[in-house]
Amino acid sequence: MKQFERLLKVRERGGDGPRIGRPWCLPLADRVLVVAVHYRTNLTMRQLAPLFGVSPATVCRVIQRLRPLLALEPASRPADAADRLWIVDGTLVPVRDRKVGASSRNYRFSANVQVIIDADTRRVVATARPAPGTRADAHVWRDSGLPEHCQGVTVLGDGTSINTGLVVPHRKRPGRPLPAGEEADNAEHRRVRARVEHAIGRLKSYKILHDCRQHGDGLHHAVRAVTHMHNLALAT
Repeated sequence: MKQFERLLKVRERGGDGPRIGRPWCLPLADRVLVVAVHYRTNLTMRQLAPLFGVSPATVCRVIQRLRPLLALEPASRPADAADRLWIVDGTLVPVRDRKVGASSRNYRFSANVQVIIDADTRRVVATARPAPGTRADAHVWRDSGLPEHCQGVTVLGDGTSINTGLVVPHRKRPGRPLPAGEEADNAEHRRVRARVEHAIGRLKSYKILHDCRQHGDGLHHAVRAVTHMHNLALAT
């Protein structure tokens, strides 16, 4: 209930308005619950409507109205940036919108979403706008605007993020085994970087990230709303 009460802060961002025209047939708490259930279960509008005793059109309007207000805003750079460690990784999210996704290595139309977490708290710090799933993580990272957001913070990336300013593991050359010290560094890098993969796995417990049927900015708002609820769960 504490987590849900914090979600209701959308009232401060205009979630209970506008105060003109016909009033909503559901109170604000129920409308926020509609969006949260939609993201968790990925039920269609027709399936959600009888659960709340409203029409599918009303469910659609509620989701369209509240989904940007539930989105996570990027966190400001901490004052102790030099002492922080962030981790970034990309994940493929299947989408129906052909303008957002592309035929990817998972044999579906997917979008590449970059996620940054804090290594200590496991909370999501920022996410990038979805990019076509055919683009490499390094290219998406450069064009995402996240490098500017991470200035002054040490950020770990994977081996595909060479020459991006991220901390990456030592590269193994063909026929040249790595020295013992570099092997130990890579093992520690993998151990720490696994935290972002675990965080992305928890984000994908929300079924909306298994097959996003929303078009336009729908996936972008869904990712940020899911990360918002993920952070609330860690904070309580």
